[in-house]
Formats: sequence, structure tokens, C-alpha cells
Amino acid sequence: MVMSITLSDSAAARVNTFLANRGKGFGLRLGVRTSGCSGMAYVLEFVDEPTPEDIVFEDKGVKVVVDGKSLQFLDGTQLDFVKEGLNEGFKFTNPNVKDECGCGESFHV
Repeated sequence: MVMSITLSDSAAARVNTFLANRGKGFGLRLGVRTSGCSGMAYVLEFVDEPTPEDIVFEDKGVKVVVDGKSLQFLDGTQLDFVKEGLNEGFKFTNPNVKDECGCGESFHV
């Protein structure tokens, strides 16, 4: 079974810009944590070095680091970067999500 996490062109460009401005970094860590009214929330942070337990995906030149526990909830996810009016941010399209809370901060699989 092949697992994957992908980035849109705009997400890859934004991550590369952040890493360049930061001046260091291996890639982007994507994970989940317990949170909110629906149970889970996404975690995004820069990672300087992956751990031996991490799984590393590469898409459009960006290394995406995922811990083994989060992978089952993130397999097939696409990360996008969108601008809507004055707001901009990363958007997750996750085929595993069964339900989201009304505020959009958490989800359930």
C-alpha cells in the first residue's frame, strides 16, 4: 500500500519561501493532535531534522515529515495555500475526514 501526502504549487512555493526566509530547515512537519470539539486538529511546523520514526515524503521539492501515528489520519491529504479576500493560509483536503466542527478548527476521522 502506497501512502502519500501532496502539495499544490502554491503550498510548495509558500513553504519554500518560509524556509528560505528562516535560513535553515529540513522541511515541513505535518501532524495531528487531539483538539477541539471534533477530536483532532492539524499541526504544521518547520523541522530541522527528522527523527528515525518519521516518514518523509517529497513533493514539488518540499520535504514533508510525518510521524507514524499521524500518518494513518493524513494519508492522501493535499496541502494547499489559498488567499480568500484579506485572509490567507494553508488548507487541507483530507479524504479521511468524516466530520468537521462548525468553526473548522478540528475534524473527526
